[in-house]
Amino acid sequence: MRCTLQLSGTRQAIGVGQIRRIMTTGASAMVLGLMTAAPGFTQVAPPLPPPPTLSSTSTNYDQAAGNSALNLGSNFLERLGNQASGGVNRAFRTNPGGGGASASTEDPSYRTWFEGYGISVRTDAQGDFVGDKRKTFGGVAGFGARLAPGVNLGFSIDQSRTDIDVPLALQSATLDLTQIGFNGSVDKGPWTWAFAVVHGFGKVHSSRDTGVGRATAGYRAAVDGALTEISYYWTKDQMRIVPKGALEYVRATSAAFQEAGGLDPLNVGSAALSRARVMIGAEIGRYFIFDQRILDLSAYGKFVDNFYQNLGSVQVSLGTQSIVVPGIGESRYGMDAGASASLSLTNAARLYVNYDGKFRNELTSHQGTVGFEYRW
Repeated sequence: MRCTLQLSGTRQAIGVGQIRRIMTTGASAMVLGLMTAAPGFTQVAPPLPPPPTLSSTSTNYDQAAGNSALNLGSNFLERLGNQASGGVNRAFRTNPGGGGASASTEDPSYRTWFEGYGISVRTDAQGDFVGDKRKTFGGVAGFGARLAPGVNLGFSIDQSRTDIDVPLALQSATLDLTQIGFNGSVDKGPWTWAFAVVHGFGKVHSSRDTGVGRATAGYRAAVDGALTEISYYWTKDQMRIVPKGALEYVRATSAAFQEAGGLDPLNVGSAALSRARVMIGAEIGRYFIFDQRILDLSAYGKFVDNFYQNLGSVQVSLGTQSIVVPGIGESRYGMDAGASASLSLTNAARLYVNYDGKFRNELTSHQGTVGFEYRW
């Protein structure tokens, strides 16, 4: 009986030991398997980022460039109109000697002028357009001739560069624009009819921060416009008042283009903006004579009605995605105001400085001009 019990106890001890060895071996195999498999988990690729999506703010720079071309066309037209109907020029045609010289004094047949100017523009947010800041610097050279008593024609060239900054959209652009203009006037007693036409062409260079590099583009832009103006020249002693009314039409276009570089280069379609406006106002001025020189000071104000604005739209595409983005413009009503100082060095030569301001609900513009004119 004792032998039997010992054998049973031995079998029981062996069974427990085998179970322990099996469990230990299995656990070791599991740990080894986990250690072997662990490096595989670190090699799993991270999830891909979502594909880029189109945003209506992605081409704010293009909207700003189109509006810049439109406004530069208007500025050039209005300066040409003032060359034809402005009080100082009208006074020289009526009384070329100035300072009480005889009105029968022969007006010089030709004149040339040179100007340098700077413009600062701020456009407020409009819809999905986040707003921009623009600075323009340019120069003008012009030539005019008297074809017959009271009939005058002129030709001029304007070259400018505009820096466009859209800081909230991380975008910028430059617009290099060349404009060619013709202007003329016909005097009939105190009345003057003036006209001006311009054609401009240039190129836009844009840059957009995509978060992974910059998307850039270069594309063509153009502007065309015409202005007609009627004014009445009233003078008493050394004072003058010149009421004016004008009608202006301007159209700006840009070519289609494709961006290069960056995370999501876009395809952008062509665009066209146009505007027609009526301007009614008056200039008031006075001249002073000292040391055989004439100092002329004047100021003007006019009401502006943009009775027609076609802001246009542009199609923007990214892969299979496509949206239509509208252009930007001005409020319908606004005011223009400015001032000028002219110093006649001789009967033939004068220096002048001008300030011109445009005040709209969504846009404010300030322009300063320095010029020199010579007549012979």
